[in-house]
Amino acid sequence: MSTCTGPCVTVWSPLTVTGNGRATAGSGGVKERLLATTVRSDGARQVTYNGHPLYTFQDDHKPGDTNGQGDISFHHRWYVVDTAGNRNTTPQQDTGGLY
Repeated sequence: MSTCTGPCVTVWSPLTVTGNGRATAGSGGVKERLLATTVRSDGARQVTYNGHPLYTFQDDHKPGDTNGQGDISFHHRWYVVDTAGNRNTTPQQDTGGLY
């Protein structure tokens, strides 16, 4: 269940689906069986992976960006989820202030 609401969603946008509410796996090792959705308090269907609600970070602009990795905001520490569906707790690499 998502607890990111209000100002949180301006930094961490929930990954949602429309229509039939199904999430589908693309390439890159994502396991279709670990994808599901949950209904947010606003009625939107948010994608989950291995039970983790998924979000996009406001400063990630292209595939592979992980600028929110390890971010502490809104009373949580935020992590990238790996293709096995586990949180990746590796510290964010120093990008030289690019984010």
